[in-house]
Amino acid sequence: MRISTFGYSMKQGVKNIGRNKMFSIASIATMSACIFLFGVFYSIGVNFTAMVHSAEEGVAVIVYFEPGISQEQIEKVGEEIGKRGEVAKYDFVSADEAWASFKDSYFEGNEAAAEGFANDNPLANSERYEIYLNDVTMQQTLVDYLSGLDGVRKVSHSEVAAKTLSDFNSLIGYIFVGVIIILVAVAVFLINNTVTVGISVRKEEIAIMKLIGAKDKFVRAPFVVEGVFIGLIGSVIPLALLFFLYQGIVTYVSERFQFVGDMFSFIPVTTVF
Repeated sequence: MRISTFGYSMKQGVKNIGRNKMFSIASIATMSACIFLFGVFYSIGVNFTAMVHSAEEGVAVIVYFEPGISQEQIEKVGEEIGKRGEVAKYDFVSADEAWASFKDSYFEGNEAAAEGFANDNPLANSERYEIYLNDVTMQQTLVDYLSGLDGVRKVSHSEVAAKTLSDFNSLIGYIFVGVIIILVAVAVFLINNTVTVGISVRKEEIAIMKLIGAKDKFVRAPFVVEGVFIGLIGSVIPLALLFFLYQGIVTYVSERFQFVGDMFSFIPVTTVF
């Protein structure tokens, strides 16, 4: 395309926006509404997914050892745990740490009763690894593997919690995908109708250009330019609105309902975008 033709197409495209104000406003409004709704549901979906994932990270698999096991064997089990791809992190809890935690929880305000065990740790055989997973659906696979390791006495896990979180995560995924498909279908339908109306309004203009020998590319170019500008305006408006609205809602909920912030951290607006 020559520079002169390109300049003409740019100029005509911009003029068309002003010349057909109602059509331009309708197109921008349609696109803005679709992108805004998509953004709202996307923001809700990713936060729910993050919330479930956060809950999954709190589900631990606990490995207990046979009485009299050596520290070397314990470390070997730890090395085997660290090699597993489904493991996000794991912590070793010694018998002394287990007893100290137990005292803090169950003997608070009655420290004198705990002193009776000063020289006799009742949790002497409670050394353990607390394992947290990347994906809770892989819990049973890990449990089966750990149960077969030498020196392992018992592997404690919550099958009900893992299944509930896994099913809930799947349900959110299905709902999220379903809503997005519906929104995309509605957007395509509305935008297609808007474009069809726009072309019908300009039938005579297009016919005249064709009669004087204008090629298809020349006829189409101003409409493409017009569409690009309308698309940019129609996307910037809802994205800017979503940005400030999301930030405002997150700030309000975190300050007004502090318990929500204590239980769950919202995804930062930059990450969502």
